[in-house]
Amino acid sequence: MFTKSSFSPAWWLKNPHCQTIAAKFFRRGHTINTTNETLELPDGDFVDLAWTEKVSSSCSRPIVAVLHGLEGSKNSHYAKGMLSAIKAQGWIGVLMHFRGCSGRPNRMAKSYHSGQTCDVDYFSQYLANNYPKAKKAIIGFSLGGNVLTKYLAEQKQNIYQAAGVICAPLDLSSCCDRINQGFSRVYQKYLVDMLRASTIEKINANLLNNIDRNHLDKVRSIREFDHMVTAPVNGFRDANHYYQQASGRDVLQQITTPCLIIHASDDPFLCHENTTAISALPEQLTFEISARGGHVGFISGKNPLKPQFWLEQRIPEFFTRYL
Repeated sequence: MFTKSSFSPAWWLKNPHCQTIAAKFFRRGHTINTTNETLELPDGDFVDLAWTEKVSSSCSRPIVAVLHGLEGSKNSHYAKGMLSAIKAQGWIGVLMHFRGCSGRPNRMAKSYHSGQTCDVDYFSQYLANNYPKAKKAIIGFSLGGNVLTKYLAEQKQNIYQAAGVICAPLDLSSCCDRINQGFSRVYQKYLVDMLRASTIEKINANLLNNIDRNHLDKVRSIREFDHMVTAPVNGFRDANHYYQQASGRDVLQQITTPCLIIHASDDPFLCHENTTAISALPEQLTFEISARGGHVGFISGKNPLKPQFWLEQRIPEFFTRYL
């Protein structure tokens, strides 16, 4: 069902760009110690995991998995904050880095993308096999939220008691158009610069031989990058084909896991109208829409010196019913 969010922005952060940027600013000094693990994948590549603590196979405490956004990592402000919130609940958090996002380049040309669910599926099987006594939930931020949506739709009988999808680009094409407008182009440049740098690493490692470096240097938008790199590397005809196949919006009806979707209508990364263009939702999905919040911002509180991170309250509150 669609519902109005209870989030109320801080009086001093009502602008969506302020919400988006301040979230990173306020978390810049926040740290969380993690226990790191490498998960070898069936195709010969790997992903790195970051645990909030060491875990034994007999563990019966809830485990909450986290998927980060585009070019994110365990050091992303939202990831650090949510892992800390998970730990404060007495639960165990584990973040799965997408390929190449942990600080180490992956071994293959194949990259992660908005619809790539095979690594999440293998990671989930790993959790099920190694920690059978623990109840489990999973959170996806931004790109990771779209990946999670696709995974839940594909794997109806999955291991998770509950899921959370935060600020996800559920309609990829319109979101690429949105981030290519106005001030949002600042965010786009930041992301494209990181995507270009990681691609150059692969070119230098002789993993990508069909990407023209000169053309890559001229890429200015995410759509252009997806057309030149993401689509051909991952078996899509072009960017439009990739967006059609990978967008999560049209498969929401197939999800059977209890899932909370959080979206701000002023998100400068997402097209509100297309993201929410859904005729009906299954009863186990709650789609919360806030008028404010920016992109993975959702900062509340009355004191500018003591910001409150609403997502770190709302997601654990939802999970508590199931964990």
